[in-house]
Amino acid sequence: MRSAEEVLRWGCETYGIRFAIVSSFQKEGVILIDMAARLGLTARVITIDTGRLPAETLAMIDTVESRYNMRVERLRPEPAELERMTRQFGPDLFRDEVALRKLCCQVRKVRPLDIAMIGLDAYAVGLRREQSESRQDTELVALVDGRQKLSPLAAWTSADVESYLRQHSVPIHPLYASGYATIGCAPCSRPVQAGEDLRAGRWWWELEGDKECGLHLTPEGKIERRLDVLLRDVVGTHA
Repeated sequence: MRSAEEVLRWGCETYGIRFAIVSSFQKEGVILIDMAARLGLTARVITIDTGRLPAETLAMIDTVESRYNMRVERLRPEPAELERMTRQFGPDLFRDEVALRKLCCQVRKVRPLDIAMIGLDAYAVGLRREQSESRQDTELVALVDGRQKLSPLAAWTSADVESYLRQHSVPIHPLYASGYATIGCAPCSRPVQAGEDLRAGRWWWELEGDKECGLHLTPEGKIERRLDVLLRDVVGTHA
């Protein structure tokens, strides 16, 4: 099995400017940035500034840029789409229903990243199999939508992560010290309580939300996902 360093080097050297590390500056993402720097690799670093990030995340971006003498590419939502969404559903629509939360994620995160992906042939993320049941099958390298998706830390344990952070004095997002296990937008992240799953700090109000079917019946009798209907209303027919 290839090491994390080998996977990261392969991606960077094979794809050059069309390769990037995509990071939200949680521990794993910053490890990839640190690892690239220690290997002497010149890798683009991309992040998504959703407009609702905690102040601590914005400060973390500045810290990483200073520490590694680099510029982080900040992706932002399309202003017109954001304006239409918040005008129609309000700024905190994500608390009203699951479909609206997913719409918010689409407009603020997914669509900006999709646009950035047009210029990439490969990218690296900090996913680990140990993080959740849904990530247990994470591969080191996988072809996703025609691009190579690298997860160099897929086989790493939490102990591996902490060991690397200590050994190399890697900058750590300050919200970890406040009990956060996963960090996203400020309104959608909270500290994890004792005994909770690591992902429990995200969208915790949705405990019953996933029981909805998420489907919508059009006047023509066509069945669509409610998310698709909402997204089309916000971004138009090209969503």
